[in-house]
Amino acid sequence: KIFSMYKIVFVLLLIANMLQAQEKKINLYNPYENADSAITIIKKKAALEGKHILIQIGGNWCSWCIEFNRFTTTDKQMDSLLKADFVVYHLNYSKENLNKKLLAQFGFPQRFGFPVFIVLDNKGKQLHTQNSSYLEKDKSYSKEKVMEFFQHWNAKALDPKANG
Repeated sequence: KIFSMYKIVFVLLLIANMLQAQEKKINLYNPYENADSAITIIKKKAALEGKHILIQIGGNWCSWCIEFNRFTTTDKQMDSLLKADFVVYHLNYSKENLNKKLLAQFGFPQRFGFPVFIVLDNKGKQLHTQNSSYLEKDKSYSKEKVMEFFQHWNAKALDPKANG
């Protein structure tokens, strides 16, 4: 009986461990979210804060998408720059929701692979599409290239008063 009890406890611990591992799965992208509505809200936030919008297109299935998020949010300098200059939105592209209509409006950026980035001003005007492969280095990203991308496409960089 004691041996059977140990088996039951072991199986329960194994199941609990598996459930905990599933909870840790990163879910940056919500395939069921209404992206049009979310971007409308993001535009209002960006306008209030005087920032541009950075849309990262990809999916939870995309290891490079997850890596870009990890790379930029764990480096204090990049995370600070990103938060100071952009409102970030993760636009889903997956079998559950391809967001075809929205991607057509952005000029089919998925042609560059994933992640791909769209920079909008705070009114929603598309300013730039960035192929992420130009930001890569080895099995991650280049801090210098990512920082340059952020700095070249923030609101200050495109402000005629600051550059006149």
